[in-house]
Amino acid sequence: MATTGKRRRTPRWALWTAILGAVLLVAGGGGAIGLKVTLQAATKSIDQVDLIGPAEPHPTEKVDTSLNGAKNILLVGIDQRPDQTNGEPLRSDSIILLHINKDHSSGYMISLPRDSYVTIPAYDNGKQSRNSGKDKINAAFAYGTWGLTGDKALQHGFELLTMTIKELTGITPDAGAIIDFQGFRDVVNVLGKVCMYVDTTTTSIHLGKTKDGKTAKPFVINKTGTVNHAISGVKPNVYTKGNHCFNPSQALDFVRQRDLLEDHSLDYGRQRHQQQFFKAIINQAIKDGLDSPTKLPKILGAFGKAMTVDKRGHELIDWALAMRNLKPEKLVTIKTNEGRLNSATIDGKSVEKLSDDTMDLLKSIKKDEIDNFLLSHPKFVSTN
Repeated sequence: MATTGKRRRTPRWALWTAILGAVLLVAGGGGAIGLKVTLQAATKSIDQVDLIGPAEPHPTEKVDTSLNGAKNILLVGIDQRPDQTNGEPLRSDSIILLHINKDHSSGYMISLPRDSYVTIPAYDNGKQSRNSGKDKINAAFAYGTWGLTGDKALQHGFELLTMTIKELTGITPDAGAIIDFQGFRDVVNVLGKVCMYVDTTTTSIHLGKTKDGKTAKPFVINKTGTVNHAISGVKPNVYTKGNHCFNPSQALDFVRQRDLLEDHSLDYGRQRHQQQFFKAIINQAIKDGLDSPTKLPKILGAFGKAMTVDKRGHELIDWALAMRNLKPEKLVTIKTNEGRLNSATIDGKSVEKLSDDTMDLLKSIKKDEIDNFLLSHPKFVSTN
């Protein structure tokens, strides 16, 4: 099991933000010595926790333990902090594999639908135990957190999800991070705004306004997170198709939505928007931070304070330096199942079945042959 380390109370963002520090500083023309000193200042307060735990490679599996070669980083988004659950299961809101090619010049973000029907291994988190069985992939994180709070909930939830992904793909992540979408507020607060193109009109089920302009919830939400019914007198926030610059509240609200998207893409739409938002916030940081010697440290600090990572035996500074050539424009977003719903009802549950082509995609990631896969499967690439 994972060991518990002391953590800052401020919640987490992603390992990508350590890479961002290198991108920002290198793009700004900083020398190698200045880069390392600045990164030391930016990363010294980052939560560094054993998240991946026992999901280690098989003893006979050849593993590159250096920072050379292709790397896979598991990013897990949560929509509620573990100290708010009272030991109730905490589900992962988004699951992203960030695959970085062997020359570290390009990367791919592959979102796994949270309703993907997979095998979840047997697991005991010290409070609850369960046998191996089939379920939605986001249930893995929930089963790992069941009965736990705080650090232990995050560690065991991530641990079981990692084991589940290894069962599905054969991939043991080289590093991992937990993204708390509440942490976006601090990042966007420092930036002032984040601008991006909204590709389909999106209606919020979480935020709206009353006739007198007060913020209120526009819908009653079921325990499963789905919409029950509208609340009279509250008009929901609507993010229309086109270019938008979001403030912190709007940004957090937008990336959470899946139910009322105009293109009816549901979880695929939310995956797409979260991927787009990750890229937009990085581009905004580069745009606004490079020419501001006072703003750049604040940007790096906000990113650093908002993340928890498992760096797998390497210093975060070394991760950042190793990935410094990975530019945001070289980050490609990928759609599983070509972005099309492939739903089924199994044991009374509505689940998403991963297509044979999607399984081939995941195999290509393990082999670092995703470029070849996409040449013959161009519809898997998101063009937005």
